[in-house]
Amino acid sequence: MGDEADLRPASESEGPARRLPTLGEVLARVSEQFTTEGFLGVLIVDASSLAEIEESFGDAAHRNAQNQLGQLISELLEEQLAIADMIVSGETGRDEFAVFLFRDTGEAEFYHLKLPALTRVLTDGLAKRGGRIGYPHMRSAPALHVGAGAALRNPTIGADTQIRSALEEAREHAYLNSRLEARRRRHRLFELVLEGRVRSVYEPIVEVSSNTVFGYEALARGPEGSELYSPSALFSTACEEDLLFQLDCLCRRSGLDGARDFPGGAKLFLNVRPTTIYDPAFRAEEITRTLEASRLSPSDVVFEISEQESIQNFAIFREVRDYYGKLGFQIALDDVGAGYASLEAVMELSPEFIKVDRAFVAGSDEDPARQELLRALQSVSQQIGARIIGEGLDTLEELETLGRLGIPFGQGWLFGKPTPLRSDV
Repeated sequence: MGDEADLRPASESEGPARRLPTLGEVLARVSEQFTTEGFLGVLIVDASSLAEIEESFGDAAHRNAQNQLGQLISELLEEQLAIADMIVSGETGRDEFAVFLFRDTGEAEFYHLKLPALTRVLTDGLAKRGGRIGYPHMRSAPALHVGAGAALRNPTIGADTQIRSALEEAREHAYLNSRLEARRRRHRLFELVLEGRVRSVYEPIVEVSSNTVFGYEALARGPEGSELYSPSALFSTACEEDLLFQLDCLCRRSGLDGARDFPGGAKLFLNVRPTTIYDPAFRAEEITRTLEASRLSPSDVVFEISEQESIQNFAIFREVRDYYGKLGFQIALDDVGAGYASLEAVMELSPEFIKVDRAFVAGSDEDPARQELLRALQSVSQQIGARIIGEGLDTLEELETLGRLGIPFGQGWLFGKPTPLRSDV
């Protein structure tokens, strides 16, 4: 797809984040301090969503994301903690962080007021700033849930046993919060789809040699200012809540509705999923009528299907390509090179357009390795009669590099951010 949320850290020159101690390393100190003070509060940050980084990119990337999160938690709470309080990474094998808060047993106000307040500070802070965690390995903000637990020291029971019980209480609270948030999120998405509250903005695709607009990619947007504004948030939530097909149908309609009075001679690039072919509204007669309402013909429209979905649904992709190709539509394979398929697979799919992932384009003017990869893709595209679109262009130098490599089209914020085509959209 043409755009993604900017999840980069606030400063990329900050260097690697410091590793926090593990629970095992400080357990004896936690036990001693709990025994001395008598009251223990525990906050847990469930970061199990970071596990996908280790599965896809390895242990080093995973540990770096964990360290980033630990640093953010420290920043959010640094003015709220007492000297003896501790922030640690969780037990071995758990993607979690624990905050241990030690107070005198007479501080009832801390339990009633301060512990809930700290939970809110951490929850709100992670919601606002947690999107940078995991960059560049996660394309959407990780789910980070907070829970609280507490214990009063009972000298007839081992301190470690009570600490474990407080941890389990906090984990259970975090889990319940995650389920409540999932229910609220489903409700919000269900209403959004039911009421059709998705609009489209359009990002130009430019011919490199002439700097003229070749086409526009329609990009979905949820309600502005909401957590469902970005396409990544919309579709990841829809996937979790089993509303992917319904959302995909709505986004296609929005893309066509917003393209009425579309510039003559330009191509409309419309993101679709392979299962589009099973939507009755997108069969031959219906889609022809829909296009006529927007004053478009099939030859004006290019269906974009992500490389990942194409490979996962290889047979369906061929069916989509053949069915819609006979009607006059063209096909673009999106996100090529984002880590899913080989050049051989691209050749097998034979789309009319190959959209090269921004990872190959960003910084290509200064990176000979990226240039060689782009040359290889350009060679493959020529063999199968496809044309390449380089995504994520940010600088004139990158644009000039595409031109030297013979790549015909580019797309990115260099040409402006996505906007509606009509003022009433």
